[in-house]
Amino acid sequence: MAFYLLKLLVIVPLIALLAWGCLKLAQRMQGRIGAGPAARSVRVVETVMLSSGLKLAVIAFHGREILVSVSRSGLTRLAEAPLRIETEPPE
Repeated sequence: MAFYLLKLLVIVPLIALLAWGCLKLAQRMQGRIGAGPAARSVRVVETVMLSSGLKLAVIAFHGREILVSVSRSGLTRLAEAPLRIETEPPE
């Protein structure tokens, strides 16, 4: 019985650590699979949560910024504007 508990105390944390490592590796590799970020034509610029079921998102697409509302029922386009030139914040 003691040997069984000892094995259990060693194997369960080992399996948990292995699962955590696999998730972190998948997260790091997700951006590298398929087309790189430079080849993407759609990019989420910013999101703001308004309530538990409603979010606003700014999406950059072919030189335009599109403001959409995201809810459980779907997406609704609210506004569209020319793409802003993004500059690095001063350090």
